[in-house]
Amino acid sequence: MKKIAFILIGLYTLATTSCKSGSNSNNSLTINLEPKSNSTVQGTATFIEKNGKVLMTAKLTGLKPGVHAIHLHEKADCSSADATSSGGHWNPTFKKHGKWGDAEHHKGDIGNFTADSNGKATLTFETNEWCLGCNDATKNIIEKAVIVHDKADDFTTQPTGNAGARVACSAIIR
Repeated sequence: MKKIAFILIGLYTLATTSCKSGSNSNNSLTINLEPKSNSTVQGTATFIEKNGKVLMTAKLTGLKPGVHAIHLHEKADCSSADATSSGGHWNPTFKKHGKWGDAEHHKGDIGNFTADSNGKATLTFETNEWCLGCNDATKNIIEKAVIVHDKADDFTTQPTGNAGARVACSAIIR
């Protein structure tokens, strides 16, 4: 009887560890973006982790029509009026700022998206370079922040991309 109990405990531990690592987990999280820097920008960002990839879908309103940047920042802190409390871009691998997919880019350098004439936008982004709550500090996006910027990212200015004011923010927390 003791062998069966130890085997069951071992299987339970293996199952819960696998879920925490994100390797084959199916985790999801939705966060609410709030206006910053006297903007009216708001919306949601949903993260779904499945089969080793994270899909982010952001739905935003209140934007100026045109191109805007979106990044992950290093701290889950949106307490300041201009969202600077969230720190700089999330960069756990100490790379230069750049365009996602280029040799040099921060893990938080998501890129640009376009708001329509009504100030609405939807962005989807998928990567195997993120996870939700795994033990890899270079992939775990929990306790980071999503920041929407007023302008487009130029992908060259260091370390920010010259994307302008932070117009929306949300902490990525459970």
